[in-house]
Order: sequence, then structure tokens, then C-alpha cells
Amino acid sequence: MTQIMQHHGCRSHMRDRNRLTGLEDRFDLVVDSNDAILEKVGILLDEASGVSRTQQPVMPAGYQPPKIVVSSWNRRGGERRDETFHLLHAKNIQRPQLKFKEKVDNSNTPFVSKIFIKPNAVKPLPSYFANKHIRKERPEDLDVPAALADFIHQQRTQEHVDDMFSHPYQYELDHLVMPESLKCKPDVQMYKPLAESTCQFIYTLDDLVALNEKLAKVSEFAVDLEHHSYRSFLGITCLMQISTREEDFIIDTLELRSEMYILNETFTDPAIVKVFHGADSDIEWLQKDFGLYVVSMFDTHHAARCLNLGRNSLDHLLKVYCSVNSDKRYQLADWRIRPLPDQMLKYAQADTHYLLYVYDRVRADLYDMGNGQPTLIQQVWDKSRDLSLKKYVKPIFTEDSYMELYRKQKKSFNTQQLAAFRLLYAWRDKLGREEDESTGYILPNHMMMKIAEELPKEPQGIIACCNPTPPLVRQQINELHQLIKQARETPLLKAEVLAEKRKSMTPKRKPQTILFGPHDTSRSSESDFLDLSSFETPTKPGVLFSEEEDESVNQEGKSLHGLIASAKISLFAEEAAAAPAHLTVAQQKAHSIMESFENPFRMYLPSKDIHISKNAKYDPSSKIYEIHNRWKLQSIAQQQKEAQEKQQAKEQAKKAQEERKKAKLSYQESLQNVHTVRQQVAEAKQAGQKRERAASDAGEESIKPKMKVSKTESETSVADQSTKPAQKKKKQKKAQEPEVPEQDFKPFDYSQSNFKMFDGKSKESSQFDPNRQAHGPKQKKKGQKKNAVGGRSMSYVPAKSDRGFRHNWPKR
Repeated sequence: MTQIMQHHGCRSHMRDRNRLTGLEDRFDLVVDSNDAILEKVGILLDEASGVSRTQQPVMPAGYQPPKIVVSSWNRRGGERRDETFHLLHAKNIQRPQLKFKEKVDNSNTPFVSKIFIKPNAVKPLPSYFANKHIRKERPEDLDVPAALADFIHQQRTQEHVDDMFSHPYQYELDHLVMPESLKCKPDVQMYKPLAESTCQFIYTLDDLVALNEKLAKVSEFAVDLEHHSYRSFLGITCLMQISTREEDFIIDTLELRSEMYILNETFTDPAIVKVFHGADSDIEWLQKDFGLYVVSMFDTHHAARCLNLGRNSLDHLLKVYCSVNSDKRYQLADWRIRPLPDQMLKYAQADTHYLLYVYDRVRADLYDMGNGQPTLIQQVWDKSRDLSLKKYVKPIFTEDSYMELYRKQKKSFNTQQLAAFRLLYAWRDKLGREEDESTGYILPNHMMMKIAEELPKEPQGIIACCNPTPPLVRQQINELHQLIKQARETPLLKAEVLAEKRKSMTPKRKPQTILFGPHDTSRSSESDFLDLSSFETPTKPGVLFSEEEDESVNQEGKSLHGLIASAKISLFAEEAAAAPAHLTVAQQKAHSIMESFENPFRMYLPSKDIHISKNAKYDPSSKIYEIHNRWKLQSIAQQQKEAQEKQQAKEQAKKAQEERKKAKLSYQESLQNVHTVRQQVAEAKQAGQKRERAASDAGEESIKPKMKVSKTESETSVADQSTKPAQKKKKQKKAQEPEVPEQDFKPFDYSQSNFKMFDGKSKESSQFDPNRQAHGPKQKKKGQKKNAVGGRSMSYVPAKSDRGFRHNWPKR
């Protein structure tokens, strides 16, 4: 920034800086520098355009002399003057739309093809298109859009055209075969130098017919178009360039707009190859303006993509194959200028002059890359054929069209700003269709977003948001001011609340304010309340698409659900007619046309099922029947599948039950000869008693306590077999140890024990006290334990306290 300021002679440094005002001073310095630089830019632009501020004569307001003005920017100076871009435009040019024989159709209706004759037809053209120019328009159809007039004529004559919006050459393109000349490696034919080649400018009907006869005799020719879209709503094709091997032609399509259909004879001839480069837009422009269609096309853009050349533009191909640097200085020129300057004619001629040579070179490279096989050429041919099937679609305005542009801007608006943006978008679309001006000329997107974001209170504020101010905005400033006022009167909600309100089925309660109560709807519009009729719920839980009647409605027709209204999913059902059922089809359409005039921003659209044959709806072999009854057919198939699965599950359950029965019988049979657990225990007891008798007779075992025997009696009897080796080892150890002589049993002498604990006079807190039993569970447990030790209670103690019980017995 400092270098830019110094280059333009502006002050870029500040010597004395103040800490408090230093930032503001630097900001003012940048603003002043911008003003000085932009003032110089304006002076230079005026000088380049031939307007001198000092010598400019006094003219009436709004008048500008009709002259061709050349302005330039990006001037690099030095020796590289070739790269300077030029904007060529004519001021006060007469609009070519006024000369057209057919009025431009900017209505909000679908596009209908302009074709009425079909040369090179394998399948004939429908009678609707063939009789279009024969029938006469009635006086009541003069002020009706062309597509709507055709539709009204259909209803008047009871014609049902299924393929009204289909591609006229769909059948021919589907059965198109690549010519034999493309299957072999081509002989590259050199182009003539641009200076030596002849270029003919065609602007009369006789010249156009002569050109068509010349094109019918060649095997290939190159085509390109020049289009203008800034001063037209749908755009205008201004020039067509055609080049053969010998000469070049430039057609004035503004003058011959209504006669261009003559070229369909050569453009749809499958024996003649039409070479385009990047024909995505060209195919649509030919259909929209002239009713021209292309059969047997080769697009060099797709060929460059198959060759992986890095860049696929025509400039790059010309540089690689022809060593020609294309001149793009007039790429942004206004092609409506008449007469065209020689520079622009040379630029237009160069677009197609080298294209046939590039076509030969590209095919040769594709043939070599495919190892001598035309597989890659066939691939490019198929992609070009698919491109020829592309159909032009008019931009249709709907109530939600503004949301697509709003999402692209990535800005968050509240309800007032969004309402202003919606109204401005609808106003711009309506005015653009009426005046045949592009939306960018009427009000650019960034200016429209700025106005919606600021919501100016005065008309001057709207003008301040637009720099420079578009002419139609200045003319319609009062209408725009009323739209902004209408947007400011809408209730203010945050974007998050608005999003939740749209998603939820019940309206959200607005934040309570002091001025308005909860039931005050005086400042609310109808759009603030949700239309709950659009939400539909299934009749039964778990059944999404139910065709049964609601069982909750009794014979008298009263619902048993109270406040909950029964509803049905009608998404895939047939749409009910908006008009009463007793009206005819034509009366219903007229009724819907009358309703369309209630909203000035909503124009008539034909219903979706106009062009669908009614017989096809009820014919099970047709595709329409399959699409229309898709959910019904899927539900039937699902039911059959579920029935098969249930039948298989039943068979598997029967097999499993039979196997369980067999296993149970085999188990019972195997248990017949097996002893039960009780029998095994009894046998073990008997065996243990025999062993004890034998041991007592021999005197080998000592006397064991009865409690011990009773406790382990059953355990030893059951586990006798598993513990025999361990018992043998124990017996061997006992035999090795020295025998201790047995002592006679002496009972315990209780006279020597201490009976003071039972006196009740002990002060120790650990002793038993009957009066303190209720104090806590811990003391109660201690008392019980002491009592057991004292010998008063001889109740059975569990196995863990077995040591304390055995303590009372004398030691052996």
C-alpha cells in the first residue's frame, strides 16, 4: 500500500503520531489516498473513451452521442501491447429485440420448441409442431404468452401431446452410428493462412440459402456462436461463425433470427460432422433462439480431456497444434454492435478458422493413444452425442427461488431482512421479464444483499447502497421504498428461531414483550403462522402408507380421538383438482389461470400431469404406471416377501420341535439304567459304615467327635471314591508319626470359672447389659457372643465360629 501511495504521489507516512488519534489519522490517510487514485482512474477512463471534461459540450440530461467507444484496462505498457483487453460497447444502441418478427417470450412458462419442420427425420415430427405455423391465432390469444397459447389451443382442440417437451431428434440421436471415416486414422489437412482465406458476412435470406447448399456438399464444418446476456433476460445469440476447408462465413443472426431454421437441413444430417468446442451452451442457444438441433457432432473439448493435455480451452489447443496465440481482446465486447468493426470480424473468424485442423490432429492423437483402435474416438463421439441430447430449460420463478441465492451468499438474515430479500428478488424477476433486461443489469446480487441487510428507511438510503446506481433502480425507487417498508413491518425474529419454526410442526411462542400480549396478532402477517394442514401423520403407528379408513371414526362420523384429527399420507396419491369436480378440464384450467392473477409475482404454470396420457396411467406395462404406483407395487412385493419369510420360519420351528422331542426321548432312555444321586449317597453310606466297623475292630482309628462325623458324614460318603489316594497318603504319614498315649476324658470344672460377669455390677462397656440392647446392633451382637462363651447358651454356631465352640472341650 505504501508503494501504491508513493507511485500516485500521495502521502504514505506520518511523522508525528498521537497515541489517542493515531489510528484514526492513518485511516483518514488511506481514505484520502483512495479518493485521489480513483479520481485519476476516472480521468484516464474519460480520456480513453474520447470524452474530455474540459471540452464536453452541454447536452440535455440523459443524452449521450451514439458512437462506438473503446476503453481499456490492464494496460501493461512496454512491448506487450497485444495483451491489452478492450471493452467495445455502443451507447444508445437500438435494442435488436424490437426488430424481431416473433416477440421474445419471457413468460414464467416452460420452454416449447420452435421447430415446425423436421429434415432428415427417421421418426416424423408430431402433428402439434407440424401444424403450429398453419393455424391462425385468435384475437384472445394475442396477449397470452406463446407457451400458454399453445396449451390453450391444446385444450380447445382436445389434443393430447405426450412429447410436447421432448427432444425432437431423440430417436435419431439414440440410433446414431459413428461414421466409418472416423474409425481410421485421418489424413491431416493443413489450414489456409488467416490473411489469405476469404470471409463472407451473411445478412440476407438468399445468402443464407446459398450457404446451406454449400454446407450440404461438405463432409464436415466447424461452428461457433457469439452470445449477449447483459441487456436481455434470456440472452440473445448475435453471431454464428461457420468454417469449411475452403472459406469462412459469419451470419448476422440478429437480422436472420426467424430464418435460421433453414440450417436444420445440414445441422441434422448424420453424414456431415459438425465440429464444436465446448458446445454445452451452444446447443441450448441454438434451440432457444432458432429451433436448431445438431445431429452427428464432435466436440474437441471432450477430445482434449481424453488426451490429458492439462488445459482444455481452445486457446491452448491452438497454441499446441497451430502455434497460434489467440487474440482475446474482444472477448467481453458487445456483439450487438452494427456495423461490426473489422477487428471484431477478424476475432470472430479466428474462432472457427483453425478448428477443422485441430479436429484432424486430435483424432490422430486419439487413434495413436488407443494403440491403433478407435476406442477413444468412439468415447468422445458418445459424449458429444449425449451433449446433443441436452434440452434448453427456461428459468422458472417460484416462491422459494430466492432461497437458492440466499444460501450461496452464506449470510444470516433475520425475518425482516429475509422478507426484504424475498420481495426484492421477486420485484427484480418481474421487472426483468417485462423489460427484457437481465437481473444483473436491473439490480446486481451484491447490491440486493446490501439493501436487504441495511433495510434503509428512506429512498436515498436505497440509492446509497448501490454504487453505481442502476438506471431501473433510480426509476423504480418509490416502489422499492414501499417494499422495504413492508419488510420492516414483519415481526422480528432471529434466524435460529425462524429455522426452528419452519422445522417444527407446532408454532413457537414468540418472546413476550411489554407492548403486545400473547394473543395480539395485529402486527403479525399470515406467513408467521404455520399451515398445519401440510403436515401429515400415518393413520396407525408403524404403518406409513396406509390405505385403510380410520377405524376410530364411528358410524355417526364423529372422531373418538378428541382434539387429534386423523390424517393420511397423501404424498404419493393422485393430486386432487383445485377446481370443483363437476367442472370440465378446460374449465378447471381457466379457473387456475384466474387464480394466478391474485399474486402479481406468481405466473401460471401448467400442472404436472398435463402431458401424461391417462391410458398410460392404468396400463401395467407402461413406465408411467410403474412410477405412479411405485409404493403400491413395493408394498405388495414386501407383503409377499414377508409371507415367504413367515412360512420358512414356521417350517424351521417345526423341525426344531421334532429334534427336541427326539433328544428328550433318547435322554430318557439313557437314564433308565443310571442310579440316581440318592441311591449313590445311600450306597456310599453303607460302604462308609462297613469301613468304620472294620476300623473300630482293628483299633487303628481314634475316637472322633460326633459333631465332626455328622457334619462330614455325607461329604465323605459322596466323595469317597475321588479321595481314596489322598486317604492312603494320610494313613502312611500317621503310621510314621509317634503315637501319643490317650488320656482319659475329664469334664470341665465350672467352679473355677469367673462368675462376676453375670453380677450386672461391672462398669466395663464391653460386658453384656440387657438394658442396652436397643442402643445398637453392634452391642447386641457382642452380648450374644459373650453369652455363648459364658456357657449359658449352647445353641449351634455356624461353621465360621466353630473354633469358639470347640474351645469348651478339654484338650486331648
